[in-house]
Amino acid sequence: MTATTSGLPTAPPRRASAPALTSVFVRLKLTLLRNGLRQSGARTAVYVTSVVLTLLLATAMIPGFLLMRGNAGAASLAVLATAVLALAWTVMPLFLPGGDETLDPSRLVMLPLPPGPLVRALFSASLVGIGPLFTLCLALGATLSLARGTAGVVTAVLAVPLVALVCVALSRAVAAANVRLLTSRRGRDLAVLSGLVIAVGMQLVNFGATSLSRSGGLAALEPAAEVTGWLPPAAAIAAVDAASRGDHASAAARLLLTVAALVALVYWWQRSLVKLMTAPDGSTIGAADGRSAKERRGSGLLARLLPGGRTGAVMERSLRYILRDPKTKAAWITALAVGAIVPLLNAFQGTGSIYFACFASGMLGLQMYNQFGQDTSAFWMVAQTISTAADAYAELRARALTLLAITVPYMILVTTVTAAVLGDWSSLPSALGLAFSLLGAMVATGAVASASFAFSIPQDSGFKNVAPGQAGLAWISIFGGMFVSALVCSPVIGAMVYLRVTDHHGLLWTLLPGGVLYGALVVPAGLKPAAARTAKRLPEILAAVSKG
Repeated sequence: MTATTSGLPTAPPRRASAPALTSVFVRLKLTLLRNGLRQSGARTAVYVTSVVLTLLLATAMIPGFLLMRGNAGAASLAVLATAVLALAWTVMPLFLPGGDETLDPSRLVMLPLPPGPLVRALFSASLVGIGPLFTLCLALGATLSLARGTAGVVTAVLAVPLVALVCVALSRAVAAANVRLLTSRRGRDLAVLSGLVIAVGMQLVNFGATSLSRSGGLAALEPAAEVTGWLPPAAAIAAVDAASRGDHASAAARLLLTVAALVALVYWWQRSLVKLMTAPDGSTIGAADGRSAKERRGSGLLARLLPGGRTGAVMERSLRYILRDPKTKAAWITALAVGAIVPLLNAFQGTGSIYFACFASGMLGLQMYNQFGQDTSAFWMVAQTISTAADAYAELRARALTLLAITVPYMILVTTVTAAVLGDWSSLPSALGLAFSLLGAMVATGAVASASFAFSIPQDSGFKNVAPGQAGLAWISIFGGMFVSALVCSPVIGAMVYLRVTDHHGLLWTLLPGGVLYGALVVPAGLKPAAARTAKRLPEILAAVSKG
């Protein structure tokens, strides 16, 4: 109570009540989403398309689960589908850290927010989006295919929200624990490599579907489902099946295990937030030891392994691009992975051929194309060292040697393993000979394409690997070069076809030395005209690779 000039007591002024932290974060999430969609029409179109596709998939998924109702393999399929979804939620923040601004709680460090309410607010905001909607639809469909009787329905009512909550908590806990990684250069590398993870995952799904079709049904999933059924959040779906079968003890145990996992994840998430907001950033702390920068980098070993002079310097620079530049690293890792996945998965399925191993040399040979694009505007330093065609030849030869140093042993390994899986050792020499000749042709044509059709690779534009206006150059360089490489390699291909058609299988081994010799002759034959063209087009190449 306070007194006024008239002497009468008055009540103290009322302060406006602060809005609840949870509602503030939910509105913030919606505002961020709305403002992000206003940035460009393309982003709005992509988001609307993703929503429509999610809803279509959900509407098709729920009836699909209903059709599985009463099937002996329905429980295995529902449990494993939930486990795969939880795995996707786990790795999603590692590969898509920029998809949601609230994934980086370090933005809130300066605000006086206690950990408990902050976790509840972030948790509520996380439930707004396409991912939680899709998760709820899958969990609903999975429980509808399994729930029978009163106990099964009651368990399903508890299981559906538990699955969604555990998936979201798992994603947030992983993101909070790795937020320093996600905002670093390594985190950007992971984001660039997300396409590779999707490609590999699709190949594995294809392999699994093929295996199931050969095994005669969903019975092959039962051993994996038995184990996964005790791992949250798939345990909640398995609890519905257990309750429907009358195994109430197992159902209760699986539900309690899921609830315990949810509590543990939220606790881990809160501890990570506390550590993030109170611990100093390691980037501001100096090195504890007194070692020199050169000793910490350990660059001396690489320099000793490479030849001296310009060749060694260019090779070391190219190797450091592969190790450090996100786009170059992503291209190489994708080529290495896909080059092995295609022949080996086909071999394991029994539908492949040893000549599919040439896919490895083809994928890695593509790295020779647009060699100057990875330099971007820094190509001007390379151009300063080139005054004659001989200098350009030395530059291109060193880059080709870097590619061959990685590709040749990898190509031999993939071809040999493919032969071992297929048991076709008699075709190994001819397959290696064809792979060597193809690699030599691609290195030669790649050098010419690099000099004639150079294009820029944007460094700060996500998944875009071609600067605006240069897509035509990229198509001509890569696909035109692949077509010309096939023509250059046609003598070896023709010799292999002739020997097989005329039943001269005993002479197929001659393709190995023949292919090695042919590839060794083709490489310098392509480097010489490429070097002459590079020396004449240095200003044009610099302008082309600097647009990104």
